[in-house]
Amino acid sequence: MYNILVVDDDKEIVLAIEIYLKKEGYNIIKAYNGEEALRKIKENSNIHLIILDIMMPQKDGLQALEEIRKTSGIPVILLSAKSEDYDKIGGLNLGADDYITKPFNPLELIARVNSNIRRYVKLGAIENKENEKIYHSGSLFIDDETKKVIVDEKEVKLTGTEYNILKFLLQNKGKVYSIPEIYESVWKEEGFGAENIIAVHIRHIREKIEINPKEPRYLKVIWGVGYKIEDIK
Repeated sequence: MYNILVVDDDKEIVLAIEIYLKKEGYNIIKAYNGEEALRKIKENSNIHLIILDIMMPQKDGLQALEEIRKTSGIPVILLSAKSEDYDKIGGLNLGADDYITKPFNPLELIARVNSNIRRYVKLGAIENKENEKIYHSGSLFIDDETKKVIVDEKEVKLTGTEYNILKFLLQNKGKVYSIPEIYESVWKEEGFGAENIIAVHIRHIREKIEINPKEPRYLKVIWGVGYKIEDIK
């Protein structure tokens, strides 16, 4: 059974999410502000996903997310009562994996939770001993057994989603993939309207693996087509 931490200062929303996700077989851990969320994470070492509201007292969701990302790659879905892009993009820049705007459709919430859990468990930060491979381009290496990313002999910390995007492109280095293709390959669902999500994750990956993100050596954009990892021998 997978454990999901649901964090929102609106107890009715937490209860509603708990009802929806318990029907899907998930175990729910509840918190009602950012500080309590951080305590719950320390107390529970086996959390598989966090649903995190942005606007909360005692440390808001973005502040809590920033703290979480210092030590953990657990996938995070942000909840926001606002529809403005700056909330979503700000959260993605801090390492969120996905977002959903309130009021949300329960079926959409369930689909996003299932997708992020699937990626985390099968492809992400939890080790998959059956996939003992190393992928590389130049001085960029991914060890898929240990889930480590090495650039110029230094380890780079990526979130689960960043890791999966980089791994997908590195496995297929030299080949250009469109935004919908990247989204569908990593999220395992249709990539409609995924431009902002992919663009922010790509920018975040570049900031971590490139010496100069504005002139990337590895992760290249092919304008009007998509992205690729350069095949460097």
